[in-house]
Amino acid sequence: MPEIRKNLITGEYVIMAPERAKRPEDFLSPAKGQVLPAHSEGCPFCPGNEAKTPPETYRFPEGDNAAWKVRCIPNRFSALDPTGELWKKDDGLKTSMAGVGLHEVIIETTRHDLCLPQLAPEDVESVFKVYHHRFRSFYADPRVEHVILFKNHGASAGTSLEHPHSQIVGLPMAPVQVRHRAEDSMRFCSDEGCCLVCRTIEDEMTDAARVITETENFVAFIPYAALSPFHTWVMPKRHSGCFGETSGPEVLELAALMRTVLGKIHKGLDNPDFNYVIRSGSPSESGSSHLHWYMAIVPRVTKAAGFELGTGMYINPSIPERSAEFLRNVVV
Repeated sequence: MPEIRKNLITGEYVIMAPERAKRPEDFLSPAKGQVLPAHSEGCPFCPGNEAKTPPETYRFPEGDNAAWKVRCIPNRFSALDPTGELWKKDDGLKTSMAGVGLHEVIIETTRHDLCLPQLAPEDVESVFKVYHHRFRSFYADPRVEHVILFKNHGASAGTSLEHPHSQIVGLPMAPVQVRHRAEDSMRFCSDEGCCLVCRTIEDEMTDAARVITETENFVAFIPYAALSPFHTWVMPKRHSGCFGETSGPEVLELAALMRTVLGKIHKGLDNPDFNYVIRSGSPSESGSSHLHWYMAIVPRVTKAAGFELGTGMYINPSIPERSAEFLRNVVV
């Protein structure tokens, strides 16, 4: 019989469908069959082609004469205007505001052919150091109310350029989904006297059936009501509302854990397309009692269709406990 589980953090119900259940091995991606070169002459993100992109906003290591390992540039097709002034207007039922904000691309490596879990540990650390730097920098803009940092890997995940990269967007408002989740977490904290994410971490680590791996300060697990197969959360054990307030050593620890988890997904599922996103409050919310930042990884091994669109509910054909066990056993 199907089981309907509720994800308290997202507020969404998920149908676990055992009659549709697949073995974890059945989610292997079809062979992509394309071998990428280490360097592509036509790629604007490859070294030597810097003139093909807008002027960079940041590079790591810092210094104009330093050979870059990670490079940040304005998105050529930015969703927002980085120069405009913020205004808001209400005209009856018509509400609008200026589409101003920031939108950058983070070029993760000089290599055209390597995705993040294939990079050396120190190179993944460099990427996460830049994530941390740009996240904090975006909030320095007074027009920015909410920052989202995300990665699209593969065509079905929304990427248009093969060269490994992430994106970061500074919005002049908080999206409805973000506000609703914050309100739900505030209500839980008021009713139960504790952070919902902290309680979830404690519960998952006690149960252990859905934990993939952990370090001293972070844990990676597939949630009890995962919205889709292998949907994974990486959460800091220390309560904090903002990724930007993570310490330097914690950033490096997070980088190592993400490399491991993405390596398990890459190897176990044969390099599937995926997205990941940092869900976080602002620096001013770092001390919030109910907000707790985390990362979500979503392998694109199934597709949402009409039912999901019409109901906001998901049907997950992969039992989270079995998926977590599968990834635990993948050696990278």
